[in-house]
Amino acid sequence: MNYEELSMIEKTVLKLTYCKGIGLIGKWKIVKFYEKFQAENFFVEDVIQIAQINRYKGMFRQSFREISDDWLKEKLQDQQYVTWLSSDYPAELLELPYPPLVIFYRGNLDLLDYPRLAFVGARQASKYSTQVISKLLPTIVKRQFVIVSGLAKGVDRMSHEMTIRSGGLTIGVVGCGLDICYPREVSALFGEMKKNHLVLSEYPQGTPIQKNHFPMRNRIIAGLSKATCVIEAKERSGSLITAQLALDYGKEVFAIPGEILTGQSDGCHRLIQDGAKCVVSVQDILEELPNF
Repeated sequence: MNYEELSMIEKTVLKLTYCKGIGLIGKWKIVKFYEKFQAENFFVEDVIQIAQINRYKGMFRQSFREISDDWLKEKLQDQQYVTWLSSDYPAELLELPYPPLVIFYRGNLDLLDYPRLAFVGARQASKYSTQVISKLLPTIVKRQFVIVSGLAKGVDRMSHEMTIRSGGLTIGVVGCGLDICYPREVSALFGEMKKNHLVLSEYPQGTPIQKNHFPMRNRIIAGLSKATCVIEAKERSGSLITAQLALDYGKEVFAIPGEILTGQSDGCHRLIQDGAKCVVSVQDILEELPNF
């Protein structure tokens, strides 16, 4: 996007994206205030009051005052992004309780025009995950689904790579700036996807990985996708967060059953007990998505 063509509220939100001491909920409070009152300018004390910043007032004041319009334009000039007001912003995300206000991306944004299916699961995946993904994904890809995952080790990486090998398209959602590859083991895949597929983040360049970024990333994966398929998830797993979010958003959740001795698939079995569809063949997935 061209910075000069942005509205005042979009420029304000982009500035807040770089500010310390304010979170997503606080930023949305600023947006809602703007929508109600059409405020022309937001000064630092206005933001503190509207966003109800208490604990980090000093930190916020300093960073807000340090970020000039010229500094912001320079930071953004080599980054590709869409805001929540852009026509290119994925409509599905606007249905989330607190959607990303800005999505930074590398690659082909047109992939957001295709029906999307998420594949998530264990980082320490076994050979079983490889076999399951090899069985399911080629057929799904032939049906023109774009595969969404989190560019992590294990099931995420396998899902992206199998999609590419099958001639399909894939989207990765990461929890850091797009100039940072995490984990390092996926660096070649990360480069390939930024060039020929699509990688998304709600964080600008230079943002390091933080623990709280993973649940935030997971909500985007779940929100973007028509359904989520979970493979080899333990009882306590980030993949279960993605699955639960998908259920909360009214999306279909598929779970692959596994063996019962090591606990490697206990999370999947729990999902099945709680009502997720048990998948033993690709047809179990496709029959639930007849209109896409």
